[in-house]
Amino acid sequence: MSDRKNVLLITSDQQHWFTLGVQNPEVKTPNLDRLAKKGTLFNRAYTVNPTCTPTRASIITGQYPSQHGAYSLGTKLPEDVPCVGDYMQKAGYRTALIGKAHFQQLLDHPQWRSIESNPLQQNLDFWREFNGPFYGFDHVELCRNHADEYHVGQHYALWMEEKGFTQWRECFNRPGGTNGPQYLSWNIPEEYHYDTFIAERSIAMLEEFHAQGRPFFLWSSFLDPHPPYLVPKPWDTMYDPASLTIPEGRDGEHAKNPKHIQLTQQENPDFSEYNEPEGHSLHGLSEQWRGRDKLPERIAVYYGMISLMDKYIGKILDKLEELGLEEDTVICFSTDHGHFYGHHNLCAKGPFHYEDAVKLPFLVSCPGTVPAGETSDAMQSLVDLAPTFMGFAGLDKPRMMAGVDQSPVWRGESEAARDHVLVQNRHNPYKMFHNTYIDERYKITVYCHSDEGELFDLQEDPGEFNNLWDNPDAAELKSQLLLRYIRADMAKDPVPMPRVWGA
Repeated sequence: MSDRKNVLLITSDQQHWFTLGVQNPEVKTPNLDRLAKKGTLFNRAYTVNPTCTPTRASIITGQYPSQHGAYSLGTKLPEDVPCVGDYMQKAGYRTALIGKAHFQQLLDHPQWRSIESNPLQQNLDFWREFNGPFYGFDHVELCRNHADEYHVGQHYALWMEEKGFTQWRECFNRPGGTNGPQYLSWNIPEEYHYDTFIAERSIAMLEEFHAQGRPFFLWSSFLDPHPPYLVPKPWDTMYDPASLTIPEGRDGEHAKNPKHIQLTQQENPDFSEYNEPEGHSLHGLSEQWRGRDKLPERIAVYYGMISLMDKYIGKILDKLEELGLEEDTVICFSTDHGHFYGHHNLCAKGPFHYEDAVKLPFLVSCPGTVPAGETSDAMQSLVDLAPTFMGFAGLDKPRMMAGVDQSPVWRGESEAARDHVLVQNRHNPYKMFHNTYIDERYKITVYCHSDEGELFDLQEDPGEFNNLWDNPDAAELKSQLLLRYIRADMAKDPVPMPRVWGA
């Protein structure tokens, strides 16, 4: 067993924090449950942004979205920002990413180029020749679509063709595929599902790393359970919709909430005041109260997507054990952000900072290093992953990383490395721009272009139904929390160099 650990990061996409079997018996995740038994479950883990690109960029840079530049969906992480893989490569590590990246936008722009864009995603000749380097990973095999989305292509499509599944386009939407949208049951055989692709190629990388005798950082990045709600047989019928608990809001709960949240509960709401001049859509700013009758069947498939993913995560964990690498590898499982499936009468994601959107499932395991079978309330943030991985690699945190090294907490040597987390959400540059401060008990959300806000007492009101922002009895608490938020926001900024002289 080495003090210099390998790192295996396994992530899902848009997974609600309460969808691990070890917490919620309605969801079957036996492999993630065994990871919890071998390691530590962290109950207070948070994203830095409730959407994909900003969070994924923070994972590899150790910086907040306001620092690394990929502040919203439809933006990209600049290629010159140092990433954790760059530092680990210099220390002798092999680095690889299998699955979803989403560090770049879906549109190639002459000023802001993107290889994660259409129609390049379907240019298989390009992907035959490209395996990196890419943002600190010396080897990548990418997949960008969620379920049957037309974004299918890249290395995933190459893999399907190499497997003899040349008719793969029949399983995906036009124009990337030849089919129309499917609902709940996906016509792709499980053997060609991207979970199979990610597991198989991750296993191949583990075998390669083991043969080379090199330390490694591998990110196995799954794409489920991100909507559309779609999974192949038999997983589409694994759960009985009638037996599931359906999350609900409360009558009148949004009366004290900011206007954009109230509008989601209206028929044909007018969101024009939040529109961008460029006309880009804003996730979640839509009528969301309709369709509750479809929630049970959608949740059943959402859980089926999680259980299918869990099966293939298990194959990766099995290979790690088979190769004798388990005690030398820190395994971290989490997701990029949360998900609404009825909570507060909301669906999917958007500019909402309820715990459902920003709190994460979070597991860490390394036998002999990470305490087994433990549950911890130590606060975690995805911005901490990069410096923490470097801590397990025996490397000092780079000065420009804003996250904290959680390795002493993961080892059980320290109770906590932080007493708060920050969540940023510049959903667009004009109106939907708000940040959140969360500590042990309270959560406060501040809007840049509005006097509205949110303040919740997570101890007395864990469901976040009673917004105290305008409550006169909470005025002093609000002032205290605003000051804590300002100080936390100031303290997050890294110092590029020490003062080396008096002037």
